[in-house]
Amino acid sequence: MLIHRGLAALDRAGQLGGAQGPYALQAAITACHARARTAAETDWLRIVSLYDALAQSVPSPIVELNRAVAVAMASGPAAGLAIVDALTAEPSLKDYHLLPSVRGDLLFKLGRLPEAGVEFERAASLTQNTRERTLLLERAAACG
Repeated sequence: MLIHRGLAALDRAGQLGGAQGPYALQAAITACHARARTAAETDWLRIVSLYDALAQSVPSPIVELNRAVAVAMASGPAAGLAIVDALTAEPSLKDYHLLPSVRGDLLFKLGRLPEAGVEFERAASLTQNTRERTLLLERAAACG
């Protein structure tokens, strides 16, 4: 019920026209996910275009990392990995566990299992969440 109300509000805001600010762009990304019943049904090209606009509006390494995931879903893991690899030199992401986690996932999808395992282990060492650490270590083990 709340999702439907949010989607309706977003649709009304879109009908008003005007430039979309960062919150509206983030809401539109969330709406794309909410409208899709499965990941395969998600409009990834639309999400990429929304992340492109968000990156223009409020550039940040986190937005770029999220954009990389969307690009990977729309255009394949190699395309997403190219973006992620460019982010590995970003100082603000040095201790951010989701960077090696995403990188590990993309490497795994590309069949580069030894490299993926290293990334999952690094991500596990950086997270403070016990359940997440366990999951990442399981993923690392699956690469072995």
